[in-house]
Amino acid sequence: MLCDILRGLQPPIFMQIKIYTKPGCKYCRQAKILFERANLEWEEINCVGDDAGRLKEDYPDAGGYPWVIIDDEVVGPLTETAKLFLQKGLVNSPKK
Repeated sequence: MLCDILRGLQPPIFMQIKIYTKPGCKYCRQAKILFERANLEWEEINCVGDDAGRLKEDYPDAGGYPWVIIDDEVVGPLTETAKLFLQKGLVNSPKK
């Protein structure tokens, strides 16, 4: 019985995810919810205080928050991250 249950489980997916956020950003919260739905861990760089200019220092072409980097490759904002996760089958589109 346990073997039958384990056969249905998918192997864990390992991705090195870094997200640049700022306080009060609703899209940043949505990106973290997306990561939770995909059951993935991430490193958050909260760009406030001493780190306020860190996003532009690290990625001068960044368009805003959140800014997502996966496995050292720029993914970009929330919309691009969500598209990637859908393409990879990490999340499903909500039914209407």
